[in-house]
Amino acid sequence: MILSEQTDKAGKKRKLLTHPDRNGIVYTLDRENGDLISANKLDDTVNWVKQVDLKTGLPVRDPEFGTRMDHKGKEICPSAMGYHNQGHDSYDPTKELFFMGINHICMDW
Repeated sequence: MILSEQTDKAGKKRKLLTHPDRNGIVYTLDRENGDLISANKLDDTVNWVKQVDLKTGLPVRDPEFGTRMDHKGKEICPSAMGYHNQGHDSYDPTKELFFMGINHICMDW
């Protein structure tokens, strides 16, 4: 998890917590009230999820890339290893940029 202070679109400084998850989604929450601000795909190849519902925080799955016993999914991204595992992340507050290592690996089910 990365703690940062960033300016939102309205120009207000916000205290944020950003979590790049193994599932290929980068979650950003408001540290002061816990609101989910954003949940974006780490990379365009993340295909198991169409989007994340910001009200519930739940992923909207893409059935074509599901991992079920009755379905033979191909090129599911990320693999079971995850996009982001135990790497070290950093944040540059002057540029408001995150730096992180990712595993760009997909799998067949």
